[in-house]
Amino acid sequence: MINLKIDPEFQSQIPPLTDDEFKQLEENILKEGKLLSPLIVWNNTLVDGHNRYAILQKHPEIYFSTMPLRFENREEAVAWICRNQLGRRNLSPEQKRYLLGKQYEAEKKAAKIFRGNQYTLAKKSGGDHGDNHHSGKKTCDRIAEENGVSRASVLRASHYTRGIDIADNLSPGIKQKVFSGEVKFTNEEMSKLVQASVEHRSDVLAQILHPEALEVLESASAEFEPEKAEPVPMPTPQT
Repeated sequence: MINLKIDPEFQSQIPPLTDDEFKQLEENILKEGKLLSPLIVWNNTLVDGHNRYAILQKHPEIYFSTMPLRFENREEAVAWICRNQLGRRNLSPEQKRYLLGKQYEAEKKAAKIFRGNQYTLAKKSGGDHGDNHHSGKKTCDRIAEENGVSRASVLRASHYTRGIDIADNLSPGIKQKVFSGEVKFTNEEMSKLVQASVEHRSDVLAQILHPEALEVLESASAEFEPEKAEPVPMPTPQT
């Protein structure tokens, strides 16, 4: 059996299956005796098919094939994963919003890398290399059109995605809880987290996750009024 590399970032972009969904997928694969669709790979790294590959690890007798794709960099791979996932119909609003924002962020980074490489190539050759990387419409407008949403929706999704990634770095596992529906964040909450200074982000996230604790503290602070100290009389000077 071919051993494929698992990239944690690639895998984390894919919404997890429920236990029942995973069990059903496993039963279907065992019934077919093979994978009907190839696993998508990039330089021997798995790009799409993580759940099916996990099942193959349990049942190495199952036949499967791979389909290699070519990406210029890992940002292009991330964008492809998001675009592929967005093509599926069983996404929750939170999953779709995150993937939409992640695709936009990844494509922006990929385009920046491309322009940097083109600039370097142009300097070395002395020629003019036009930027044909997703030429035409701006990235934001194109992604909006592809997904049937407005440009503003893509920009809001970008802030939401960045906020989720920040939250997941501060408290690992939050992104998967968002994907599973266990935790929900609003666009406004994630924008607040993104705009907070690095040193204050932990406090902001705590306030978002536990607003009731903040309300208790504010209530207690309002009720507690320290007694005013009586002024100490100055001694009467002796004459």
